[in-house]
Amino acid sequence: MDQKPFSQGLLSSEADSQRTLYPYVTGTSVVALKYKDGILMAADMGGSYGSTLRYKSVERMKSIGKHSLLGASGELSDFQEILRYLDELILYDNMWDDGNSLGPKEVHSYLTRVMYNRRNKFNPLWSSLVLGGVKNGEKYLGMVSMIGVHFEDNHVATGFGNHLARPILREEWHENLSFEDGVKLLEKCMRVLLYRDRSAVNKLQIAKITEEGVTVSQPYSLKTFWGFSAFSNPTVGAEGSW
Repeated sequence: MDQKPFSQGLLSSEADSQRTLYPYVTGTSVVALKYKDGILMAADMGGSYGSTLRYKSVERMKSIGKHSLLGASGELSDFQEILRYLDELILYDNMWDDGNSLGPKEVHSYLTRVMYNRRNKFNPLWSSLVLGGVKNGEKYLGMVSMIGVHFEDNHVATGFGNHLARPILREEWHENLSFEDGVKLLEKCMRVLLYRDRSAVNKLQIAKITEEGVTVSQPYSLKTFWGFSAFSNPTVGAEGSW
């Protein structure tokens, strides 16, 4: 009786399970907050290949349907895959033609299920997502991590922004924030991230979503100052430094 060659057994290439074991091209922090008319979101346009800032014109904020705005940090190809999922979701919703449309709460709930489902398959989508929107006068802002951890808040951030921008937002955010003050607060957060995050690039966009829809700014740069003494000699006074 003929036996199958060993190469066609469990260790064959046909039986290999393909997984994203490590993110390759990644984007860094996304910062978002509620203001009096809607949601503001900021992200730079860098795409890092490892520690090399390879791409400098990557848009990481996209409108989803009529009422939602999505921002992502992490693996950019996985973000593109998530956008394909959402395109199918919005298309299916529109096919009902019932006068209703998915709001930010529903889209955020869908994303939490997608991310947790992929995590349970040990094949996660290596992205952290920020979802904001306005529907029927109600503002919504939430985030979901690559393993499905999710929450809703008045301001959220991913990546280094979770450590460096959130303290600033906790200190200075208030419910009646105007559009101009909200933009200034986001720019302050992005400037701190530019100083402290090696993956950040000084080319960013700020998006807003209100009842009227989504508006994404043209890319622009922040004014910076690199003459601080701590920048010129960062190891002064550090014990055990070279």
